[in-house]
Amino acid sequence: MTHEFKNIVEQALSAKQSGVASVLASVVALDGSSYRRPGVRMLVLENGTMVGAVSGGCVEKEVQLQSQSVFKTGTSKIMTYDGRYRLGCEGILYILLELFDPGNTFYKAFSNCIDNRFSFEILSYFEKKEGSNKGLGSYVKIEDAIFSISNPSLDYDTNTLSVFRQPMPPRFKLMIIGAEHDAVKLCQYAALTGWEVVIVAGVKEQKSIANFSGAHAFICSTPEQLEVDKIDGQTAIVLMTHNFANDLRYLVALKNTTPAYIGLLGPSKRRDDMLNQFMEYCPEIDDAFLDSIHGPAGLNIGSETPEEIAVSIVSEILAFTRNHEPISLSKKIGKIHTKKTI
Repeated sequence: MTHEFKNIVEQALSAKQSGVASVLASVVALDGSSYRRPGVRMLVLENGTMVGAVSGGCVEKEVQLQSQSVFKTGTSKIMTYDGRYRLGCEGILYILLELFDPGNTFYKAFSNCIDNRFSFEILSYFEKKEGSNKGLGSYVKIEDAIFSISNPSLDYDTNTLSVFRQPMPPRFKLMIIGAEHDAVKLCQYAALTGWEVVIVAGVKEQKSIANFSGAHAFICSTPEQLEVDKIDGQTAIVLMTHNFANDLRYLVALKNTTPAYIGLLGPSKRRDDMLNQFMEYCPEIDDAFLDSIHGPAGLNIGSETPEEIAVSIVSEILAFTRNHEPISLSKKIGKIHTKKTI
């Protein structure tokens, strides 16, 4: 969800610079089931524009309507949306509506937080009761600093309302090592998923970031010169240079990193040969690093085209990093969403 909140912050700042006010809508509690869970947010601009969504599209018009009183009064409030009678989702959403108007120091701190891949936390004070309350509102905690989103008079230390705490990790990142046609497709699908995509190409590649729609960065580097300092547990890597020796060199360059996932293209024999040679170069490698390697990369969903292979790889990364065994939802017993443990 970090990428969604990042987009909200950027759109709110752009609107503010144009003299347009905005209201932040945050789902802070849920009774029953719903399309999305607490922690999802959207932004409503005073000119009627909506950024993001808190459901599949059925709740947003009501959020926009309820936001009008917040624009007029500046007072935060709780609205509820009972999906049992409208959506068939059997749930009641509790949505906090507040002006999104943090100070300029917040925008600078938030930008620095995102660029340096720091974690942050959002704290939203609420009650399961429709209407306004002087204690309603949200804070963003970045390192040791706390920034009020909407209500500077809100007392963080003595607030007695319920609080929804949402730890926000760094934006999930996909590093694609390779610049062939299939890398272009994987970049597009990963960007649509909201990931920060970094392309790593060989120094002789005649390509640039313009060839990769949705890419955040384009790096030309040899394996030995590759900067790996910002590869963390929120990073997935796919080796797809289509050259065995180059993939092996890049894998060796990654030996001291701790990514969440490493994908190898090609058949099982290619994977086994690569890992055997990798172990010769790096005999002391940690088991956790080896456990993160997946080859052939992707789920077995019958993929054939570059677009379908991209879907397969993105799906496996999601399943693995979220510790889910892929199955058809029609065969899943119980709730679709399992409760997160943080």
